[in-house]
Amino acid sequence: MASATITPDQNTILAEIFIAAPSERVFEAITDPAQMPLWWGQQGMYRITRWRADLRPGGSWSSVGISADGTSFRVDGEYLEVDPPRHLVYTWVASWTGPLTTVVRWDLEPRSGTGSQKSGTLVKIRHEGFAAAPPAAAAHADGWKRVLGWLEGFLERSETVDTRR
Repeated sequence: MASATITPDQNTILAEIFIAAPSERVFEAITDPAQMPLWWGQQGMYRITRWRADLRPGGSWSSVGISADGTSFRVDGEYLEVDPPRHLVYTWVASWTGPLTTVVRWDLEPRSGTGSQKSGTLVKIRHEGFAAAPPAAAAHADGWKRVLGWLEGFLERSETVDTRR
């Protein structure tokens, strides 16, 4: 199960989840424009409908989605660091937060299983830049818990936006 906390200064969200999949597969799922719309979202909530990415430092990315009420939204950014399959950093500018620019950092740490423990990847997210907008930090913390759960479902159980319950 995913966890997410907000630092006391309300500037940074720290989220993580263990996923029973290799780091290479996790990195592919979070960077491949063909896969992102398959897993990022849930019926009756919101979903990504299109993802575009120029996966290199300085390259841009954007996603377009639709909320439960049919309202369109988008998130855009620029890749700052790309180090497959362990590390990804990009800016995040969401249409619903106005001019707020934040930074998302993904760290993928391989874990070897021993005994009854599965091998896989500890996925850590650090999303910072919310000091001027504490309500946005709270909303994004809830969002990251959902997103990490969706990613886990996609990689471990082949769940998609259309099949997830």
